[in-house]
Amino acid sequence: MILRKKLLVLSTTAMLSLGSIVAVPAVHAESISDLQNQQQTIQGQRSGVQSEINAALAKIKALQIEQATLTEQILRIEQAIKDNNAKIDETKVQIDETNAEIKKLKEDIVALQKRIEQRNEVLKERAVSYQESGGNVSYIEVLLGATSFGNFIDRVGAVATMVEADQDILTQHEADKKELEEKQTAVETKLADLTSMKIELEGMRAQIEEQKSQSLQLSASLKGKETETATLVADLKKRDANLAAQVVKIQGDITAELNRQAEIAAAKKRAEELAEKAAREAAKNAPKESTKQKSSSEPSATKSSSNSSTTNSSSKNSSTTNSSTTNSSSKNYDNNDDTNTSVSIPPSRNLSAAITAGNKYIGNSVYVFGGGRSQSDINNGRFDCSAFVYWAYAQAGINLGSVGNTDTLLNYGTKVSASDMQPGDMVFFDTYKKNGHVGIYVGGGKFIGSQSSTGVAIANMSSGYWAQHFNGRVHRF
Repeated sequence: MILRKKLLVLSTTAMLSLGSIVAVPAVHAESISDLQNQQQTIQGQRSGVQSEINAALAKIKALQIEQATLTEQILRIEQAIKDNNAKIDETKVQIDETNAEIKKLKEDIVALQKRIEQRNEVLKERAVSYQESGGNVSYIEVLLGATSFGNFIDRVGAVATMVEADQDILTQHEADKKELEEKQTAVETKLADLTSMKIELEGMRAQIEEQKSQSLQLSASLKGKETETATLVADLKKRDANLAAQVVKIQGDITAELNRQAEIAAAKKRAEELAEKAAREAAKNAPKESTKQKSSSEPSATKSSSNSSTTNSSSKNSSTTNSSTTNSSSKNYDNNDDTNTSVSIPPSRNLSAAITAGNKYIGNSVYVFGGGRSQSDINNGRFDCSAFVYWAYAQAGINLGSVGNTDTLLNYGTKVSASDMQPGDMVFFDTYKKNGHVGIYVGGGKFIGSQSSTGVAIANMSSGYWAQHFNGRVHRF
């Protein structure tokens, strides 16, 4: 009878334990659902951020195309200014030549006016002589005054010469006056045209210079917009990285919860088996109970109860010990800011290779979030900060395994004081998150790394942005 009671108690305990175990997963199933909802929400946020990144990158591309077009325009404007200045210089030379021609013409005019004045004097004298003679002196009288035939012939020749001379004087006089007027008109017209051209060219030059000034201002504005957009892209990538980290964390929580529920299911199964076993034992021992003495059954039941208690205690202690060990290990990993990691890396004999390996990518690379994890990325200089560090140390013979992130790199090397920093040390910076950026110290207050704004480059960490974000964490291999 006592054995039956014991078995009944054992069976009841198993069923109660089973009921307790069965009741728990419903609560955690709801928790998993919440985590999955959170994960979906964050994934939706990531999709939005990535859409913004794509839109910003498209804007940058459009700005770059506009900048390239504007650069070509500025080059054309500069060529136009150069051509215009050459034309202005040519016009100035022509104006100088015309002014010299005008100066020479003025000298000719003076000489011509002198000749005209001389002719006027001759004609004036003849006119006076003619008036003094009362107008009766004529070339006929000169001829009739000849004393001989020979004298007559001479006088005829003289008269002819005088008449011809007078006619030449008048003809030359008119020709000189006409020439003077024509030259003066031509030179004045040419000078006016050149002066007008010079004024026009100088006005054109002023206009082109203004266009250049506006184009340069627009170019500066475009560069500013491109820089702002690039900064926005960097910020969005940081947000995306942060959201990605949250997704990973939630996935870890979900996995942990699923593992916990699997353990509960296993415990449930064990409880069911225990209940079945208790039922079988009860059924097996029931017929024999009437023939057994109370004194002989009690020790057996007591012994069984004692063994069960011992087993449960051992199991509990073992579980507690394992849990404590696991929690302690997890705590040490999470607090790696304050403790050195236990990962052992063979010391490198050629850290200079890690320092100089990336030189070939300076000015010839691009920061790509998640880049550097394939040979194609490496060949094309597409790195994020952590992938570059993994690759650079690999060139020095330090194998850090598969490429992780900045948090993973915290597990490698020996933590040393920033005051003892040496070339080849790994240095960390707090950017969008704690230890969000990593590089390799090269000495002289500088480090090499893949920066979002420059790609692979050597940056100053003793002043400016990186000095403000260096968190003092230094690891040595």
